[in-house]
Amino acid sequence: MSNTPYRTALVTGASSGIGAAIVRRLSESGIEVHALARDAKRLETLASETGCIPHAVSVSDQAGLEALIAGLEVDVLINNAGQSRTGNITKTTPEDIDALVDVNLRAVLQLTRLVVPGMIERDRGHIVNISSIAGHYAFTGGNTVYHATKAGVHSLSQQLRCDLFGRHIRVTEVSPARVETEVFGRLIGDMAEAKKRFFDEYESLLPEDIANSVAFAVLAPQRMNVSFMEVLPTMQVVGGLNFAKKTSDPA
Repeated sequence: MSNTPYRTALVTGASSGIGAAIVRRLSESGIEVHALARDAKRLETLASETGCIPHAVSVSDQAGLEALIAGLEVDVLINNAGQSRTGNITKTTPEDIDALVDVNLRAVLQLTRLVVPGMIERDRGHIVNISSIAGHYAFTGGNTVYHATKAGVHSLSQQLRCDLFGRHIRVTEVSPARVETEVFGRLIGDMAEAKKRFFDEYESLLPEDIANSVAFAVLAPQRMNVSFMEVLPTMQVVGGLNFAKKTSDPA
């Protein structure tokens, strides 16, 4: 059992990858974890393994989210659900933009809006936003809309600390680099190929690494707020400059 004052947690995108790992880790700490995702079958398996309470609801289902929160006292909200796409802005469809904004940013805003009043009333709570290094750095090959939504999550995390100043409500942003999850398989339509292309020859993070990072922040003493955590593989760096050769004399 944990000494944390938190009793309940809600984890989105909980059926696999980082979300499922967070559910396992927080359940081990003695917190009652509510696991939210679309895949009911995977949630049932996770529930039998961890004792979590499954909720087969899409983060895009506003009515479903409101119904869930109305009957639930959330001490810890883990905004983890996310989607990505390949290609830059010139290869992005209107449907891609809507899906990424809806899941990566709109759902985070809506869930936060729904749970914060209860946290304020109890003067107890913790919001953890899983963002990405894509929200802080520009790099060739990244999806423009994905980068923009994750930058929005970063800005939300910063502003929330101002909104909640003077209360015992913490806000943490965890910003991972490459993590070995099914997301890469969905991006290219073949998990075996994704494993070969992105992971076999590289040292990447595992979902458990991010779950342990989240647990460190959530289980830290109440006097301490881990406001921002950037988590990278040891063998990866971010940043750098690119220069294109001249193609003609400047006008």
